[in-house]
Amino acid sequence: MSSRRSQDSVKARSRGRGPLMAAARLIVGAAAIWAVLSVIGLILTHVFDKGPLHAADLGVDVWFVHHRTSTWNAIMRFGTDMARTETVVVVAAIAALLLRWILGRWRESLILVTAVAGEVLIFLSVTATVPQRRPPVPRLQVAPPTSSFPSGHTGASVALYGCIAILLLANYGRHPAARVAAAVLFCIPVFVGISRLYEGEHYPSDVLAGALLASLWLTVVLHAIPLRTRQAVTDRGAERVPSA
Repeated sequence: MSSRRSQDSVKARSRGRGPLMAAARLIVGAAAIWAVLSVIGLILTHVFDKGPLHAADLGVDVWFVHHRTSTWNAIMRFGTDMARTETVVVVAAIAALLLRWILGRWRESLILVTAVAGEVLIFLSVTATVPQRRPPVPRLQVAPPTSSFPSGHTGASVALYGCIAILLLANYGRHPAARVAAAVLFCIPVFVGISRLYEGEHYPSDVLAGALLASLWLTVVLHAIPLRTRQAVTDRGAERVPSA
């Protein structure tokens, strides 16, 4: 009996340390990503703000300006709208509630909310550290001057749609329809990033930095809050059923 109580006590302490360890990993990971992105941003704005690398960076935006059409303007505006703050909040909320309803647990919803909210916080921290600049080309939309590096739209799309795709594959990866849906979700950040270049809102380096930020953060989140596939949950539940 005492051995059983001792084991239960160890398990209780372990469960108590779990959230603290996860929070610590998230905080350390966020700080590390902020540092890496800030260094990259400072190098781009102070060392490579002129010269052939900067010219190549700007050249992509100039190319898009010269190939704009009314049809492409509408298509690329839709790409930007897919990662607007309002869209991200609504899609994340709906997806989190659906995951809770379908899977019957909060873990996946917590992962999604943490991925999206954490990406925003790190993004804002980097923009407060790195001098901001927009490409000197005509822009199709009015944008704030304080959020050019990294691309917030690109980062948000990777954190949101990329996370949903990963959760989908983790739970339903055996189904062809789930794999197709995940592939489409993975393509959305690419569409968003291209739309930001097309509209003249960012340098390519800004878009790549946004994708890097969100990808690193997703990695941190998935390590701090490990996924549990449907099969793993089923197996664990079976282990708890006492034998006859």
